[in-house]
Amino acid sequence: MTTPRFFPQPPVLQLSALAEATGAKLLDPELGARTVNRIAPLEGAGPGDLAFLDNAAYAKFAGTTGATACFLAPKFAATLATGCVALISHEPYRAFAKAATLLFPTSARPQSVFGATGISPGSHVHPDARLESGVIVDPGAIIGPGAEIGRGTLIGAHAVIGPGVRIGRDCAVGAHATVTHALVGNRVIIHTGARVGQDGFGFAMGPMGHYKVPQIGRVILQDDVDIGANATIDRGANRDTVIGEGTKIDNLVQIGHNVVIGRHCVIVGLVGISGSTVLEDYVVLGGQVGIAGHLRIGMAAQIGAQTGIMADVPAGAKMMGSPARPAKQFFREVATLTRMAQKGQSSGGSEPDKA
Repeated sequence: MTTPRFFPQPPVLQLSALAEATGAKLLDPELGARTVNRIAPLEGAGPGDLAFLDNAAYAKFAGTTGATACFLAPKFAATLATGCVALISHEPYRAFAKAATLLFPTSARPQSVFGATGISPGSHVHPDARLESGVIVDPGAIIGPGAEIGRGTLIGAHAVIGPGVRIGRDCAVGAHATVTHALVGNRVIIHTGARVGQDGFGFAMGPMGHYKVPQIGRVILQDDVDIGANATIDRGANRDTVIGEGTKIDNLVQIGHNVVIGRHCVIVGLVGISGSTVLEDYVVLGGQVGIAGHLRIGMAAQIGAQTGIMADVPAGAKMMGSPARPAKQFFREVATLTRMAQKGQSSGGSEPDKA
């Protein structure tokens, strides 16, 4: 990969230093003085590039790669091209991520699009707001009265921080994001266009019309939460919406009011979580999962892409399909339908009439 133009020139790193920083082991310690200053995929790498091999599907490129060094599991070490230094790790992708962060530290979180180092001209910070030293505010950003923002935090261009909001230290709020009615911990990333704290979808339904229910709760984002671009997190109605420590939320996710999400969950793009549902710790939701309201998803449950959840899910369960059922049952049903279809074709069964 050619040097990216949108990031500062990366430093030159010795492989011995990379191994120490990532917990990897140099297969040949005598090659520790070799250096890298770029990252690239195995099949496109050249001199000076660092690559990784974590998926057997890409092992076919190991023998011909031109990379200077490669993180890989012990089982792949013998397949690596001569001249490519093996960095042995039981978690190659994680080690590669740490190394990439050392090379491109500004890629890990939103940066000032204006190159600002303080409060920029053209931003609007209310006199009653309190900002610690080291806060960066880009042009067009608005920070309301009583807001408190910790040192090292970035407020991006045209972002809006509502009255009374508290944001911790070393956070980043991307351009055009809005944060209202929220308490935000440390090292939280809220990407471009995300909406946090708007009122939830709550109405008292009736034949004479739908009466809006006041939403008086908050959003609480604990430490190290990551909110993707254009995701929306509604504030609580009569209690708080809570996102637990270390949880990662992808782009275009909708989280309804009163939802409580545990620690270190992973929620992939286009998921919708209805109000008052609880996700316990370490839950994984695949893309486009839909979850009805007032349910509980047990600890470490894994929900496959496009699954529709309409009932509680026990801890550790793996669910797929709509309506959801255990993954093994889902695959048995798919296999059975496939065999039936193939049997019908082989017996000369006619196709159904076309509309």
